[in-house]
Amino acid sequence: MGRFLRGRYQARMAAGPEDVEAAQRLRHRAFRGRESDGIDGDAFDPICTHVLIEETASGRLVCCFRLLRLDSGSEIGRSYSAQFYNLSNLEAYDGTMVEMGRFCIDPDCMDADILRVAWGAMTAYVDRHRVDLLFGCSSFKGTEEAVYMDAFALLKERHLAPKRWLPRVKAPSVFRFAARLRLRKPNLKLAMKGMPPLLRTYLAMGGWVSDHAVVDRDLNTLHVFTGLEIKAVPAARKRLLRAT
Repeated sequence: MGRFLRGRYQARMAAGPEDVEAAQRLRHRAFRGRESDGIDGDAFDPICTHVLIEETASGRLVCCFRLLRLDSGSEIGRSYSAQFYNLSNLEAYDGTMVEMGRFCIDPDCMDADILRVAWGAMTAYVDRHRVDLLFGCSSFKGTEEAVYMDAFALLKERHLAPKRWLPRVKAPSVFRFAARLRLRKPNLKLAMKGMPPLLRTYLAMGGWVSDHAVVDRDLNTLHVFTGLEIKAVPAARKRLLRAT
């Protein structure tokens, strides 16, 4: 990927253990609270490629995520997401897959260009490695599903995974929103207000989600499995991402 520049920001791959630790410290602040100091690390970090987004002038780390490349669906059991979802339907997927995980932005940074740079860098990676399917867990802050009923109703109505790829329940605590909200019509304004920015971008490109959300009390989130088949991304959106 090399260095990827836009405005005030640049994206690059981690060059060594110090970069990975910087990403882990940012993740800890983002996931555990901006006042806390520590390391958010797990057994997947050593097998992933880590992407850092920094302010070009100061070198300040403002965003990070990690990538795990799989040759086909037969390897999907190696993914982080497979801890929480039964992904056996995706084992038949015949194409290169990449899991994007631990995506976070510094809680003190609100610049929309950060997310644009992240997707630009991801697009460069996808093109270079000829990725067919991008997937991961998209998180809602907190574990109270009532706050996000319209968002979940919209996911149920418009964005559920194709049946042939649909993840099944594996985690002990889940919110089966597709079944629970079967008759509910979403308020679109409230739905988009409650939708996490990363998930909103996935959906705008043609992404789809699981029919249930996992309740992750460790990270204080509700998350849905999210998939995006690259061939489904509208041509105009691809041009915008590559122009970025």
